[in-house]
Amino acid sequence: MDLHIAGRKAIVCASTRGLGRACALSLAKEGVAVFVNGRHDDTVRAAAEELSRESGGTVTGVAADITTEAGRTALVAACPEADILVNNNEGPVPGKFEDWAREDYLRAFESNMLAPVLLIRALLPGMRARKFGRIVNITSAMVKSPNPHQGLSTAARTALTAVCKAISREVVIDNVTINNLLPERIDTGRQVYLTERQAKIDGTSFEVARQKLADTIAAKRFGRTEEFGDLCAYLCSVQASFVCGQNIQIDGGSYRGLM
Repeated sequence: MDLHIAGRKAIVCASTRGLGRACALSLAKEGVAVFVNGRHDDTVRAAAEELSRESGGTVTGVAADITTEAGRTALVAACPEADILVNNNEGPVPGKFEDWAREDYLRAFESNMLAPVLLIRALLPGMRARKFGRIVNITSAMVKSPNPHQGLSTAARTALTAVCKAISREVVIDNVTINNLLPERIDTGRQVYLTERQAKIDGTSFEVARQKLADTIAAKRFGRTEEFGDLCAYLCSVQASFVCGQNIQIDGGSYRGLM
């Protein structure tokens, strides 16, 4: 399927690895000029070169810390007329409610709520004026199914979800859509970290812990990064112009609710 977005420009945040990288690759394969982002020059440069080779597309690296005003300004300056914005950032470390202090909540909200909201604020007027915009926020399955150990992530990302739902109804008239992808157990480096954490908690091997986590998914496997990236690309397509304000689970059928 031709998604009719070749020639468009996209900013994909935190995209040197993991879910962000998957989205950048899928968009670049569709002919989108992609601006990838990370904190470190060498990492960003290497990722941009790899993605360009893999996709055959145009990929530009922008080293910037999007949790800072200076970082966001630099990223937007590199691609001021972005047609597509994929918001993504590393989630807070799992833990216990009684261990989280005020500073932990502030860090979580800075990274996973304020950073994406302020990037949207910077790019949204241009998208509306040009009558095309696609904003995809990578949030978490924890938005709909909170777990105690992911309370920081749930709090910040649910706040982002609420803000975006509010404005999505206002901007869709200008052919700008805002949607959220809610992943669970996609096979990235973060899952390696969570598997190692689980193995330590249970006193088992990495392999046993990995199978335990895979068994929590209805499909009994981890999701593939290309499955995630291609869904993101579809949400950025012309065909998806009537999909707006949605929270889309990508979790191997694991969510138990109706809505």
